[in-house]
Amino acid sequence: METFTKVSVVKKANVYFDGKVTSRTVIFEDGEKKTLGIMLPGDYEFGTAAKEIMEILGGSMDVLLPESSEWLTVNEGQSFEVPANSKFKLKVKELADYCCSYINE
Repeated sequence: METFTKVSVVKKANVYFDGKVTSRTVIFEDGEKKTLGIMLPGDYEFGTAAKEIMEILGGSMDVLLPESSEWLTVNEGQSFEVPANSKFKLKVKELADYCCSYINE
């Protein structure tokens, strides 16, 4: 999906890692929530509450998923899933544009 329609956007940005990762929350009519954001180069670790699907819209990153010992390179146009209640690590080598979908199961 290239564009979102009939959504609400939270005005206040989500800012992490001293501003190196930022996003905006988009809420759909049915309550579905996504964030659209940018990551600057760096090493990051995130925790999840809900299951997440991270779609890379631009750039690339290396991902270390929970219970994995191998880093996975994820490029523009690709995505990866992270289970609920877990942590994952990212190595971002170039500016990365992303969309994160939160899946409540």
